[in-house]
Amino acid sequence: MLAATPDADEQSQCPHKLYGAWDGAEACSAADWAARAKQEIAAAHSAGALPVLVGGTGMYIKVLLEGIAPIPEIDPEIRSQVRAMDTAQAYAALKSEDAERAAVLESADSQRIARALEVVRSTGKPLSHWQARKIGGIESEIELHPLILLPDRDWLYDRCDQRFVQMLDNGAIVEVEALLSRNLAPDLPVMRAIGVPEVAELVKGDLSRTEAIAAGQQSTRNYAKRQYTWFRRQPPEEWPRAESPNIDFDTYFALLLQ
Repeated sequence: MLAATPDADEQSQCPHKLYGAWDGAEACSAADWAARAKQEIAAAHSAGALPVLVGGTGMYIKVLLEGIAPIPEIDPEIRSQVRAMDTAQAYAALKSEDAERAAVLESADSQRIARALEVVRSTGKPLSHWQARKIGGIESEIELHPLILLPDRDWLYDRCDQRFVQMLDNGAIVEVEALLSRNLAPDLPVMRAIGVPEVAELVKGDLSRTEAIAAGQQSTRNYAKRQYTWFRRQPPEEWPRAESPNIDFDTYFALLLQ
């Protein structure tokens, strides 16, 4: 399914936490997730277990480890004004109002551009001001053994293509039908999750199965490409990078348990 929730057999081998922990009608932020993740990590430590953090969303990992900037609530009117701008307008405004942030963003990165612009307009301070005051991270409290997986891109994209077809064959259509039946707001994260818009178009009859598969596979590959780039460039240089699909996980995890 789209949520890739571990089945009963996988859960019996190793408990998987924070799957299905939020209702789709609730927007889960990186800060919300980090707070729950910290609770699960503490519980694992208390039980004498080794928590293994697995994922591909870099922002969530950064918030968990480094903490979050204490940005005040954004003025709703300012947010509406910024979100109504097209990307080119917002980027031009950001270059004028927060040139430092604009310089490190791609001109087509609409989400981050809008966020930086609404922050500086609402708080009177650039995003860098708040990011320098991050709070709540656990990086200094734990012994971290990171490993970044950077497999061959052709191999990765082929896996992405296979996975989307497998999702359609294993409950994704029923999952999206259930979401659509709830008439959730289209801007909720669950309705914009990778694969959901494409499967929704299939359910509505606006795309054929072949078209939905092609579109969903493309969206998945695009996201994987962004993840790949982020994890190659953003984490600390001392974090080991495994650039092969054939890494010996048994050996790696055995080292952690020594």
